[in-house]
Amino acid sequence: MASGVSGYAAISTRVRAMYADLLSPQDMVKLSDAPDVASLIAALKSTPYGKYLAGLKDNELTPRRAILQIKHKLADSYSSVVQQAPEQTRPLIRQLYRYFELGNLKAVLRSIQTVSAWNADTPAWDRVREVLFPFGVYTSIPAQAMVETGNVASAIDLLRGTPYEATISFAARRVSAEQSLFPLEVALDLEYWRKLWAEARKLAGKDREMAVKIIGSLLDMNNLMWVIRYKIYHKLSEEELINYTLPFGYRVRDEDVRAIAAGSDIAAVISRIYPNITNASSFFEDPQSGLPKLEHALKLQVMKQCNAAFVGDPFHIGIPLAYLMLSDFEVQDLIILIESKYFNLTNAEYRPLLLKTIPL
Repeated sequence: MASGVSGYAAISTRVRAMYADLLSPQDMVKLSDAPDVASLIAALKSTPYGKYLAGLKDNELTPRRAILQIKHKLADSYSSVVQQAPEQTRPLIRQLYRYFELGNLKAVLRSIQTVSAWNADTPAWDRVREVLFPFGVYTSIPAQAMVETGNVASAIDLLRGTPYEATISFAARRVSAEQSLFPLEVALDLEYWRKLWAEARKLAGKDREMAVKIIGSLLDMNNLMWVIRYKIYHKLSEEELINYTLPFGYRVRDEDVRAIAAGSDIAAVISRIYPNITNASSFFEDPQSGLPKLEHALKLQVMKQCNAAFVGDPFHIGIPLAYLMLSDFEVQDLIILIESKYFNLTNAEYRPLLLKTIPL
């Protein structure tokens, strides 16, 4: 497919129409006002998510099943964008999409470790598949076969020939020695983001500029939260912190990561990178409650970057990338709503967690 104006004419029009279908703050207010899960799901049926929920009977629409069905819309959005995007940008979009497959892979491996705690009357795969992102035939991991091995080492063997083989092989010895998936998950995360960043930087012109800005903003958020959590919760050494994070980004640079690893004031580093995030020190007064608020503030920075992509020149990969990220954030909000209704949380407890602001 051609690049430039001709290459983006069709996909730009299509994505802008999809962007217009994202839920508005008013939609979120209406959904939030639903008194319980059943009412919330009924309200969702009158939104673009309706067709993904319509085929299920009322007794099938458990919160977990509803969340799975909602994720199908996001999967369809990725498939549509990949098919219509200019050819030179498809490896980047596919790699972005692989984030959900990576989540599936980690969920599968964790499930194998905890299978003994499950109800023996329920097959392991029946429990696991309900929490996996719905990739369908597009996945490269044999998730069911891995779960049914019942053994992490055997499951890892099934990843030969997949995009994860080299990373898994490198980290497998530590998994065996430490009886922990942590080093493997770190290795998988770092390799994923290295590949995504490399694909963004392979592009040229406006495509590269926008991809680096949007992908880089998401990468910054993850990298910054990694180094902060490793520092505060895991008490990792300076060397380990540097090895377990990334030395590049859009705003968050290697010197920022190294400063935090070396013991610099974290709030001061955040204020320098994000001057519009005020009172950064408040996030660290009680890290248990403060760090989720920091992550929320960083997600809002990414959303701001995504929405800005729709202003001005429409002929670049930034618009499809921004739409996909905003769709993911919308699904995250809906998951919060569904789970909050299920657990009977008050407005004051869950509304501050939503990315689309709803007044209390």
